[in-house]
Amino acid sequence: MQCERMIFPNERPVHTPWGVADYAREYAEGIVFYGTPSHGGFKLSAERMAQMHPALREKDGWFEEDCAWAKVAFAFRECFTGEQQEAAIRTLKDWCPDEYEAVTGETLAPGDSHIKDQRLFHECHAQDWVVISAIRSDQHSGMVECIATLGGKRGQWGKPDSAERRYLVPDAEYDRRGEFGFVIDPDRHALCDGPTVADATIARRAAS
Repeated sequence: MQCERMIFPNERPVHTPWGVADYAREYAEGIVFYGTPSHGGFKLSAERMAQMHPALREKDGWFEEDCAWAKVAFAFRECFTGEQQEAAIRTLKDWCPDEYEAVTGETLAPGDSHIKDQRLFHECHAQDWVVISAIRSDQHSGMVECIATLGGKRGQWGKPDSAERRYLVPDAEYDRRGEFGFVIDPDRHALCDGPTVADATIARRAAS
């Protein structure tokens, strides 16, 4: 049974990875959700951590509310509603597939996991030019200016992406891009060597 309570100023502050908690919700002994103005998550006691499958444990005992919470709900299903349990399974499959497979012994097929599908996409297109940035072109009507790199790899912060190429892609085609990126077809998509949208914008500002 869940029992929500507010943490009052005269109580000892609870420090979470996201700041000082302003409320707590106890799901069961040793399973407490703490919320802060910005974020939140579960904190498990050492006893509860010991009861979890090793693949589901977080080293500090904190499980943030976006994805890691599902590990708690999956491990202690009796403390959660049926709807919450279903959401936890979906979350684990999508975002923590390695942990889910380790615990259940299942192998998630293509289409069953967002992360695994994303990995497969990048494996299949490691040697293809994949768009990492795009903007509607005002130099080429009906086209999108696309910056692509091999495998869709991005450079480190502050450093240019290596082996960049710029292509023109029909905007209607680019609008139909897949979930994990747009793959350039060098036989159909023309290289764009002229001035970019950014170049044109800078030139207009300089002339004004």
